[in-house]
Amino acid sequence: GARTVEHAWGKPHDRTHGAKQECFMNKTEAKKEIERLRKGIEEHNHHYYVLDNPVISDAEYDKLFRKLQQLEEQFPDLVTSDSPTQRVGAKPAADLPPYKHRQSMLSLDNAMNEEEFLEFDKRVKKFLETREEIEYVAEPKWDGLSIELVYEKGIFVAGATRGDGETGEEVTQNLKTIRSIPLRLRGDNIPDLLEVRGEVLMRVADFQKLNREREKIGEPAFANPRNAAAGSIRQLDSKITASRPLDICCYGVGEVEGFHLESQWEVLEQLPRWGLKVHQEWIQLCQGPEEVLKYYRKVKGMRDSLEYETDGVVVKVNRFDQQRTLGAKERSPRWAIAYKFEPRQATTRILDILVGVGRTGALTPVALMEPVEVGGVTVSRATLHNQDEIDRKEVRIGDTVVIQRAGDVIPEVVQVILEKRPKNSKRFVIPHRCPECGSEAERPEDEAISRCVNISCPAQVKERIRHYASRDALDIEGLGEKHVEQLYEEGFIKDIADIYELKEKKLVELDRMAEKSAQNLLDAIEKSKQAPFDRFLFALGIRHVGEHVARVLARRFSRIEELYDVTEEEFQKIREIGPEVANSIVHFFGQRENRKLMERLLKLGVELVSQKQAEKKGIAGKTFVFTGSLNRWSRREAEELVESLGGHAASSVSKKTDYVVAGGEVGSKLEKAKKLGVQVLSEEDFSKLVR
Repeated sequence: GARTVEHAWGKPHDRTHGAKQECFMNKTEAKKEIERLRKGIEEHNHHYYVLDNPVISDAEYDKLFRKLQQLEEQFPDLVTSDSPTQRVGAKPAADLPPYKHRQSMLSLDNAMNEEEFLEFDKRVKKFLETREEIEYVAEPKWDGLSIELVYEKGIFVAGATRGDGETGEEVTQNLKTIRSIPLRLRGDNIPDLLEVRGEVLMRVADFQKLNREREKIGEPAFANPRNAAAGSIRQLDSKITASRPLDICCYGVGEVEGFHLESQWEVLEQLPRWGLKVHQEWIQLCQGPEEVLKYYRKVKGMRDSLEYETDGVVVKVNRFDQQRTLGAKERSPRWAIAYKFEPRQATTRILDILVGVGRTGALTPVALMEPVEVGGVTVSRATLHNQDEIDRKEVRIGDTVVIQRAGDVIPEVVQVILEKRPKNSKRFVIPHRCPECGSEAERPEDEAISRCVNISCPAQVKERIRHYASRDALDIEGLGEKHVEQLYEEGFIKDIADIYELKEKKLVELDRMAEKSAQNLLDAIEKSKQAPFDRFLFALGIRHVGEHVARVLARRFSRIEELYDVTEEEFQKIREIGPEVANSIVHFFGQRENRKLMERLLKLGVELVSQKQAEKKGIAGKTFVFTGSLNRWSRREAEELVESLGGHAASSVSKKTDYVVAGGEVGSKLEKAKKLGVQVLSEEDFSKLVR
């Protein structure tokens, strides 16, 4: 989760709880201490948000931040615009004022296939009057909102959207809320003026979480991460921006005074030295078009596994003298092009709309469609989210629609093509009764989702059992949807505790369940009794308690009984737990039947493994990055193992990385590790280390 003073999702979270400590410094002493604290906090922000390599705990960070807040409250005339405390807190703006760019932020021409890209290369050579291969810089085309950051004497003074390229909207205060944007440049040789161009982004995983949160409170979901990022930056209230999980990737410069740069590659190497975030592991210097094409194919092949949405690669002539010779057309430079991937959207027809019931009783409409290929995958279903979304998009059975798929996200309907709507179509309404058990479905006033009120609803019970056994929960291999369905219908299981009372004699009665399969399932059930505390909490299916919140709780508590009598107020004092989550946890453990279920699970042999394990020498304090496929562990299991032993698992390689663990079919992380001199471990080396 993000180390922010604001809650990662929703309204800001007050971290100043507890008694304030009185400070007895004079103004001179306070000024020195404030400078020391600011420098330290920004250093820790850089390690956390840019290098993905924190060096202190969240509790230690909070302590530093609160101390700075208290000093600035006591000496308000010492507060400056580049203080970490000023990232959030300005009054909502009346509007977004215009901002004139010193240098135009041009858009790029597109190449939609290999032939068009090679034509671009020919034009460049012809214009430069050369037959030699051109040196290009190839970068992923991150799908976000283009912005400009302005630094004067190393201090962040202004930020703006691209707008029409000549004039954008001034969004300085909103950009200050993004922790990966430094308020003061680091290092030496700071330019007198530096205009940095970048892309405000949102990770796909964070985007999915944000949409789930919005749906819970009845707000419409964002269509894609780019829309979410753009909508967040253009808020009039910076506190709303601060509540969104935004990030930045810097890719170029505009006006620069007091520092000389000769190439795009030099820019991308220099920006991180000033503390600006660049995804260096994904950038490549290419000699000629063939190397660019090879790079394009590599990024395209890994498109679905990237943290951020990308819709192509950007190819730029590296040398600035050649860029100046090539110049620009009216709206785009001649020295750069966006080589796009195939679109992730497609058009198809809705054959029917079904309503499913989840483990919390939520009724979710799903469109059944004529199969269509989207981003290389054939899909025949798309989520419609809830009734509000159906109404907003005016989706009906028989409609021809545009659907989109982003990474591993379930495909969704983007819009209806009204011109192709059948004349006899009717508005679709989610039923007021549960389609599974016939009980009444209620929709609370403050929510967008209707729910079945019957806690014994078969769909809910089966979904809870299936969730408990799922890979991300307790990973009981062999207890999938079909077997859960059979076991429930036969009356063998009615809740998750019944799983641990299954016998081989019962299992072999099921269809396609031979003695060996039954024994394998029983072995998997026995293995699940040694349950990591965070996975167990997630497996219980407590509303609003996802994998991340479960990990937060597991780091704070070591026994399930400790959660029984914690109040909502006490839960809210834990970082990243807000009122809604606190209420849900208290409600769950306040139910007598749930406590009885916990007791029964423990009596049946379930042992919860606390996350508060002893740190291990050689791992504690070290940063690990995993690349390629592992045989013994999944990527996630290996990362959890490292963190349980006191280490840190990062997603990208940097100078601060201690080890890169390389499995099979490794990617660019291994190349970068070798370039930076980072120690590379085989899976066997890593296995010995953790043993």
